[in-house]
Amino acid sequence: MIGIEGLSKSFGTVQAVREVSFSAADGRITGLLGPNGAGKSTTLRILSTLLAPQTGTCRIDGHDIRTEPVEARRRIGVLPHGSGLYPNLTGFENIRYFGRLHGLRDEQIEQRFAQLDQQLGLAAFAQRRAKGYSHGQRLKVAIARALVHSPRNLVLDEPTNGLDVMATRALRTLLLDLRAAGQCILFSSHVMQEVASLCDHIVIIAGGTVVAQGSPDEIQARTGAASLEDAFVAAIGSTEGLE
Repeated sequence: MIGIEGLSKSFGTVQAVREVSFSAADGRITGLLGPNGAGKSTTLRILSTLLAPQTGTCRIDGHDIRTEPVEARRRIGVLPHGSGLYPNLTGFENIRYFGRLHGLRDEQIEQRFAQLDQQLGLAAFAQRRAKGYSHGQRLKVAIARALVHSPRNLVLDEPTNGLDVMATRALRTLLLDLRAAGQCILFSSHVMQEVASLCDHIVIIAGGTVVAQGSPDEIQARTGAASLEDAFVAAIGSTEGLE
């Protein structure tokens, strides 16, 4: 489970995140929505321990990122915006490197790779250098890297950006399988159809603050909108906010 409480972060005179609070539960897919510059990526980077908040904190399975960062990292897998693979390493070497960072022995990594290969279909390209990968292949390796240590929580920043139809379908299937296994999934996206079809809970951020949260149906009902897209537009245009 992921809990975010009173999170604030500024960059100079720009306040990227202001008192953001929400939770993402186990066995549920939570979508983080907002226009460009709303504070989504900053929130996810703080959650991933890449940035330190100025106020507030995040807890991952009860472990505070400020006081227990190592324990928090052990319980989370992160897919950043863009795959971030090391291009001169093979796909398997990228996965193995992160497995070792999480304290896994090589035999454990081999076993985990075999499991992830069944889910993602990695074997056909995993021994080639990542610099020659297609976008879909890079994403598969990046997801496997995020999952190699079997975290209960998965955070993805716009995971389907640039994917073709078949790769997007494969990713959706994986996320649904992980949800069915009881994992906590938090992802940001701009694709309303994707959010509507996958998410149990949605958090909408605008201007660095949460302006709406709830199930897709709840958010539509509160805005009186006919679709989730219309509800999103109504929520980010509201100066009062909805919670």
